[in-house]
Amino acid sequence: MSFALKKTKMPEQSPEVRNKNFCEVALGYSDDDAILEARRCLQCKTAPCRKGCPVEVDIPAFINQIKQGDIESSNLIIKSTNALPAVCGRVCPQEEQCEKYCVLAKKGEAVGIGRLERFVADYARVHGEVLNAVEFAANAQRVAVIGSGPASLTVAGELAKRSYKVTVFEALHLPGGVLMYGIPEFRLPKDIVQAEIANLGKLGVEMVVNSVIGQTFTVDELLDEEGFHAVFIGTGAGLPHFMGMEGENLNGVYSANEFLTRCNLMKAYQFPAYKTPIHVGKNVAVIGGGNVALDAARTALRLGAQKVYIVYRRSEEEMPARREEVHHAEEEGVDFRLLTSPLSIASDTKGWVTGLKTLRMELGEQDSSGRRRPVEVVGSEAELAVDTVIIAIGQGPNPLVQATTTGLAVDKRGNIVADAETGETSRMGVFAGGDIVTGAATVILAMGAGKKAATAIDAYLQKLKTAQACSV
Repeated sequence: MSFALKKTKMPEQSPEVRNKNFCEVALGYSDDDAILEARRCLQCKTAPCRKGCPVEVDIPAFINQIKQGDIESSNLIIKSTNALPAVCGRVCPQEEQCEKYCVLAKKGEAVGIGRLERFVADYARVHGEVLNAVEFAANAQRVAVIGSGPASLTVAGELAKRSYKVTVFEALHLPGGVLMYGIPEFRLPKDIVQAEIANLGKLGVEMVVNSVIGQTFTVDELLDEEGFHAVFIGTGAGLPHFMGMEGENLNGVYSANEFLTRCNLMKAYQFPAYKTPIHVGKNVAVIGGGNVALDAARTALRLGAQKVYIVYRRSEEEMPARREEVHHAEEEGVDFRLLTSPLSIASDTKGWVTGLKTLRMELGEQDSSGRRRPVEVVGSEAELAVDTVIIAIGQGPNPLVQATTTGLAVDKRGNIVADAETGETSRMGVFAGGDIVTGAATVILAMGAGKKAATAIDAYLQKLKTAQACSV
């Protein structure tokens, strides 16, 4: 039996239409598309694709059910290990994870695992997925989860299914963490995220918003006064990094974190229905080469910018962003100024941005990351005429929880020190996972850390219950 070497095409909005709206770029597979793509799967007995999945989804099994036309069973297989398939199917870098190990990728394109996962999750949502409520004992142990990003939501779902009473504390007015404030509507619609969170609510997970742990409560108070038996910290990496170059405090300069948060949570993407305080000029430079930089650039286009540049000091080959996102940005008209390093930001007499001074680079020897090091080309200074600059060179941990929790070890970057396999921290009963431990990474890696932490929290609470019973 022969198998198609290319993936079934994903229907998309055309570039000249989508760069002016915030509707989802990829439109999703039809039933026929999904079955056609599922038939490409070789159903390998060794399932090499599974070793690339941080949450250990049984990939061949769920795809086989699609092939049989049994989407409900496919959904149950996915949901047994992945609490957020509609999210993962949209934003996870499958090409570097599960699809990387697909046997078909040796001769052609890997099976579209992410596309099929999205199809199943969307089908389940549209057709009214049935979730059984969890029965809680009157004396069920309680777990506090700080933050509501992918690691936290995974912990919450896993522990709720094990009959623990879970309360998630979110600082902002909507739960979802980076899924809500960091990823644009055209890549991950907000109603998709909220539907996944609502499913956790059906399992008995309580969401408490507008609650800043470190101020509203401390971790110590949650454990010692509020009756929680364990705490998971999943506050992510939401503190933006800057370059320290001249002009970063000018009018018209944003961190990508601020820019995307204003757009996502303050609904700038629904202007003029929501008059969000966000200024986007005619010419925008975005500094950085990761997914966040591309998200900011594509968002600026949709908010009315006439010209948007990506300024990145290495070549396209070294860009950490997903190839698909780079391709989409190029189609939409983003101008990539590669091998270009920013030097300073120029302004007019009123303090508004007028240009970005740059220097041309060339690639030298490899550095510790395995990428070729950018080297300055002497005398190649130039100025890019822009009136807005968005800095997207990474994020770090907000220090509030760490600073207000006694006995909690952190590393030199301010990340919480936690065991990679269990999430255990230096503080008894306190666990952590996701970007607050590793630094900024992917949604699915955070979810993988959440799964491991949930298992460890379960073991810890069982020991605690046994010890308390023996002391009576």
